Amino acid sequence: MQTTQSLTGKIAIVTGAGSGIGRGIAIALAQEGVAVVACGRRKRPLEDTIQSVLQIGGRGLAVPADVSKEEDVQRLIQAALDAFGTLDILVNNAGIYAGSHFNTLAVDEWDQVMATNLRGPFLMTRAALPVFREKRSGHIINISSESGLNYYEADTAYGITKHALNDLGEYVQRENQELNIRVNTICPGMVVSEMTEDDTELNHAKCLYPEDIADLVVWLLTRRTNVKIGTPILIQTMENPWT
Repeated sequence: MQTTQSLTGKIAIVTGAGSGIGRGIAIALAQEGVAVVACGRRKRPLEDTIQSVLQIGGRGLAVPADVSKEEDVQRLIQAALDAFGTLDILVNNAGIYAGSHFNTLAVDEWDQVMATNLRGPFLMTRAALPVFREKRSGHIINISSESGLNYYEADTAYGITKHALNDLGEYVQRENQELNIRVNTICPGMVVSEMTEDDTELNHAKCLYPEDIADLVVWLLTRRTNVKIGTPILIQTMENPWT
């Protein structure tokens, strides 16, 4: 019995692909034969990601876009369809962090985090679903956070968006699984990235790296289509990275 499926020839959009987890996922997918549409707000990092994709013999396209803006999302989806003809995989990875206690949280800070971390995946998923539903196949990967499973001090806006993203994924899964559309949500612990690499209190040897998350994404995408992994998946290190 075939226990895995090939990703060769599949088409994926990866948001937040200019650095960190998104970049790691984009390169890992390209290594599996996936054509990657890399999305992010900064053009130069996206081009660097696609250059790495091309260097390993992959296919890719950089599309600068803000996932919190509906017109940008529609343009991104259309760019993928124009370039590659279809869409098979959506990785909702784009996210921003803001650390504040609830009683000191500014309204504009709340709005910014909600726009990118929750409105973005909503808009991206809503735009991709018509393609997936028509072809009766598709796979959505949401990159959430350990903060979506626990409650941390001064993590209000970020943590709430990640808890909500976990539920968003479950609703989308339940409403679309009869059409062979799968949704998985990954909740990483501390990952070394642009946002964390200069933190002197962080022990990088005890952290996750983007490649760890990318490996899990590939594993999920290559399961047989009848395999469902329903609850958010926590991936973390054995040791506390803050010690």
